[in-house]
Amino acid sequence: MHTQSPDIITFGETMALFMPGEHRSLEKAAMLEQSFGGAESNVAIGIARLGGSVGWFGILGDDPWGKMIQKELRGEGVDVSRSRLSREARTGLMFRESVAGRLAVHYYRQHSAASRMTPADLDEQYIRGAKLLHITGITAALSEDCRATIHRAIAIAKDAGVLISFDPNLRLKLWSIEEARAFLLPIAEEADYYLPGWDELKLLYNTDDYEQVKSELSKLKAVSIVKGKGDATIVLDNGQEDIIPFYPADQVVDTVGAGDGFCAGFLAGIMRGMSPADAVRLGSISGSLVVQMRGDWEALPEWSSVEQRLSSQAWVER
Repeated sequence: MHTQSPDIITFGETMALFMPGEHRSLEKAAMLEQSFGGAESNVAIGIARLGGSVGWFGILGDDPWGKMIQKELRGEGVDVSRSRLSREARTGLMFRESVAGRLAVHYYRQHSAASRMTPADLDEQYIRGAKLLHITGITAALSEDCRATIHRAIAIAKDAGVLISFDPNLRLKLWSIEEARAFLLPIAEEADYYLPGWDELKLLYNTDDYEQVKSELSKLKAVSIVKGKGDATIVLDNGQEDIIPFYPADQVVDTVGAGDGFCAGFLAGIMRGMSPADAVRLGSISGSLVVQMRGDWEALPEWSSVEQRLSSQAWVER
């Protein structure tokens, strides 16, 4: 077991993923491809590929899929020493298909091993030794125990001076907007980096008035990174607003994982000492490369792939 904490730590649910071949529905598919996916583990892989020091933990079932996920993450350079396999519950499963050009995801995650995480599962010293803790709203939506675990992890991090990054990752299939608001908005007040999408903000603040949303975000201590406002990302940092255009993708094959790719690039940039605006540029390049290949995390880029684009791109800001 690693005794030294990675720079960035994240935790949550990672599920086995099954997909039919391209242009086939699940109903008609004779064979399925096996992979895995989860917002937090996708981000962890992305950070590792960009040269960052990162760890992911969670509870997986002691089953073939849990073992596969652990091994794959370890192989990608992610520290999984604090993850564990449970014999009491199974790894969650998800099935994905594209029907008539629209993505559909079917989840089998109720009572999954990940949903049973409690504050007792946290390694306090592991969190205290990190530089940044990254959390998402998906974990919070899984169970009351998971919400208590997030609260405890934040308390440990804040007491140790560990920065907190928060992506609300709103999933209304898991809970109502009222439940989500009640938990996610107070968590945003604890964050140092807040990474919501514009569509999420409209739901969380119940308005599509940008100035009103901006006023709410200005009350937070966090640097707010508003993703997907038009064709740009907005950085709100201590009263300053920067509008950074998306880095263009040569082709769009699969948009799943783009947000995780962006988040990985942003956090890797912050750990490299970049300003929030420059970290957004890195995140934008990372996200643009992810959408050009099928899969949740397979297209997450290496540092060498983004470095040249980062230095050569002429960014037009407004």
